[in-house]
Amino acid sequence: MKKWLIALAGVLLTVTLAGCGNQTVATTSGGKVTESAYYSSLKGTSSGKQVLQQMILNKVLEKQYGDKVKKSQVTKQFNQYKAQYGSSFKSVLSQSGMTESSLKTEIRSNLLLKQAVKDNVKVTDAQLKKQFKSYEPEVTVAHILVSKKSTANTVIDKLKSTKKSDLTSEFTTLAKKYSTDTATKNKGGKLSAFDSTDTSLDSTFKKAAFKLNTNEYTATPVKTQYGYHVILMLKNPGKGTIKEHKAELTKQIIDNDMNDSTILHNVVAKVLKKGDVSIKDKDMKNILADYLSSSSSTSTTSSSSSK
Repeated sequence: MKKWLIALAGVLLTVTLAGCGNQTVATTSGGKVTESAYYSSLKGTSSGKQVLQQMILNKVLEKQYGDKVKKSQVTKQFNQYKAQYGSSFKSVLSQSGMTESSLKTEIRSNLLLKQAVKDNVKVTDAQLKKQFKSYEPEVTVAHILVSKKSTANTVIDKLKSTKKSDLTSEFTTLAKKYSTDTATKNKGGKLSAFDSTDTSLDSTFKKAAFKLNTNEYTATPVKTQYGYHVILMLKNPGKGTIKEHKAELTKQIIDNDMNDSTILHNVVAKVLKKGDVSIKDKDMKNILADYLSSSSSTSTTSSSSSK
């Protein structure tokens, strides 16, 4: 499937051709380049066709789901990207040929498509049950990272001789003294809350953490690519039941579906058919053929059942 969420640089470039005519785009000693000539050249390329596909999809998605995607949602995700890249955010945008405005446009496009997936994909009880098997709710931990296993064992021995009521304060003291994680050692080793969908932490670290109840710590050092960890569970609400976490489980399934090309193809086909799209340019009339054929009209089920 062609990627719908292509770089917005091309989209922004093509948008300038709306109402395309004979206005001059550029002049040279050999003559001028007009909008119509530029458009004719661009539409013959695969990237030009892809841009038009995206623009059409954005129009119908906005019509069908625009009222369900709030500006605050776009801003929240934009700020997350900004925080993730920190001081290099602007250079990352520049290297991608994007601006803050075009990134927000792409985020909105993605949220609109996700809303369409939610609306057109059925999530069954069997899929929720399967997702729940690997599900772990959001927990908060503190850790002490050291380079040697013997040092980790020293930390654990000190924790063993600490009263349960003093465990957190002692862990904070030990983190400042022993931890090599400069980002967390002065915060008692505390990490941002995470759940089973987190991809930033080592899988071995997460597996060890999820086994702990609140105020428990790892009895043996946890080895990862970074060294040896001692982990203290600050808050673990417990796994609970499927019913309690149905909304979050459904969200995870939909997130998985957003990476499934077959499901996206079927959802896009439904959205485009409902959008009553008519291509007026005869040279471009077949660019949506893969999506508007009758074979794409079958019902869509979440991919989780087959994974």
